[in-house]
Amino acid sequence: MIFLPSHSDKYTLQTANRLYGEKTYSFLQDFLDATKKNYGAELASVDFKGAAEQVRGTINRWVEEQTKNKIKDLIPAGAVDARTRLVLVNAIYFKGNWDEQFNAHITRNLDFNINNNEKVKVRMMRKRDNFNYGVFKELKCRVLELPYVEKELSMLIFLPDAGVFTGVLQ
Repeated sequence: MIFLPSHSDKYTLQTANRLYGEKTYSFLQDFLDATKKNYGAELASVDFKGAAEQVRGTINRWVEEQTKNKIKDLIPAGAVDARTRLVLVNAIYFKGNWDEQFNAHITRNLDFNINNNEKVKVRMMRKRDNFNYGVFKELKCRVLELPYVEKELSMLIFLPDAGVFTGVLQ
């Protein structure tokens, strides 16, 4: 599925897909045609064998460009090497305004559960209002919908049941 870039005075939504393939490796033409047709992902022929670190920098700069500098150093040092044959990169950039704005004055540092044993403090927005909300027993989670301006797009937040951190991921 290809998402076409969307831009209005209300939001910007862009997707970017690219394949980085080792220049000495022969990829099946059917594979290349399918990724181009279905995902808009062109193959960039690169030299993982002789210059993996430079290729990593090239990929990271491309991702940074596509995400308006929001994602930097996506691929960490050592993640690609001379044995790497293909890296598929997908980047999504979205910028929009909430349909109902959050009050910045009531944003607080609160505990966020990483898993059953770890918590970190993060800034959390708060709002009391009526939102679309559903319970999905088979996923062991609740889902909250937060609409953007004019409700054309929404963010869905999957909230795992207490103590359950794998149901949503499966």
